Amino acid sequence: MTDDTGLLEHSLGRIPRRREGYSTDDNARAIWVCMEWLDLFGDDESKEQNRLYRLLDRYLAFLLWAQREDGWFQNNFHFDRTPESESRSDDCLGRSLWAAAVAYVNLDDEARRCVAAEILGRALSASRGLRFLRGQAWALATCCLLLSKRRDGLDLPSGVTEADLINLADVFERSLLDAYHMNRTDDWRWYEPQITYANGLLPWALFVAYRYRGRVETLQVAKESLDFLLDKMSGQGGVIRPIGNRGWCSRNGRADWDQQPVDVMKLALAAREAYRVLGDDTYREVVRRCRDWFYGDNDLGVPLADLSDGSCCDGLNSDGPNPNRGAESTLSYLLTEAMANSLQLEVAFNESFDGTTIRSTEARV
Repeated sequence: MTDDTGLLEHSLGRIPRRREGYSTDDNARAIWVCMEWLDLFGDDESKEQNRLYRLLDRYLAFLLWAQREDGWFQNNFHFDRTPESESRSDDCLGRSLWAAAVAYVNLDDEARRCVAAEILGRALSASRGLRFLRGQAWALATCCLLLSKRRDGLDLPSGVTEADLINLADVFERSLLDAYHMNRTDDWRWYEPQITYANGLLPWALFVAYRYRGRVETLQVAKESLDFLLDKMSGQGGVIRPIGNRGWCSRNGRADWDQQPVDVMKLALAAREAYRVLGDDTYREVVRRCRDWFYGDNDLGVPLADLSDGSCCDGLNSDGPNPNRGAESTLSYLLTEAMANSLQLEVAFNESFDGTTIRSTEARV
């Protein structure tokens, strides 16, 4: 799916559909995937590690190219690299912010970090214009990640100050909390009147914020909303049941199909962060269940992921998996697998201390 421009967006079966072009969304996700797997490989150089760095360079170059002078991103491109007509996307800016931040704080190579810093600095300036919760959630997590690393001695990108990050984090954290309190009732503990897409992103961002800022209200909302989402996304026997995008979920009911891999990944993301904050094995088990969803522990008992090539079907319908294997679904699978592996390593590390439970405060976000 990756060519000399970047990651193609869609496929017909396993064959890329070049006419559908590229999205910055997917190339940002791909940077994140590379960073998660490079973290798992550690410092030992290998062919797999070198391949990931080559891919990372391609995706960083894509974001550098796609970013406009005002810091926002052109999201969709035709195969001939010409931009498609579109409105600017909060989600795209947020995903790109997070990807650039993860690369900046974790890469040792100065040349690559320089590119990530360039993207990150301009995107942070643009983030003041974010209006929607999911874009704000990405930006909140980004600010908190940078602030936590600044506390550990990391230099911030040129033009970015600690005061700027604190101010932005305050605004975005308050926005998510206010949305939650506005919509919460005794039987509806969510940020919006409907549960729609990429839902785990919202409690995840608040868990990340709590790790840096320590506000009790933030932790309470993060846990309460994640537990509510878990209830809505769990089927018989605890199987993960993503909310279908053919109608979403409201107080009056929920749609079961079309189930999207990205929603499973975002649930795993939130659960991993909840485990890191709370040390509750319930959430570690959720991450495992999310991974198992890709391998067949789902409503139809059929796998969506293929170990032979790392691809993943685009969704689960009432009549079976969508046979197409595009970028978003494949990246969602690879991220979920990486997150499950990272927790296994963290737990093994903690249990090595003579049976004493010690959760690492240095675990990467």
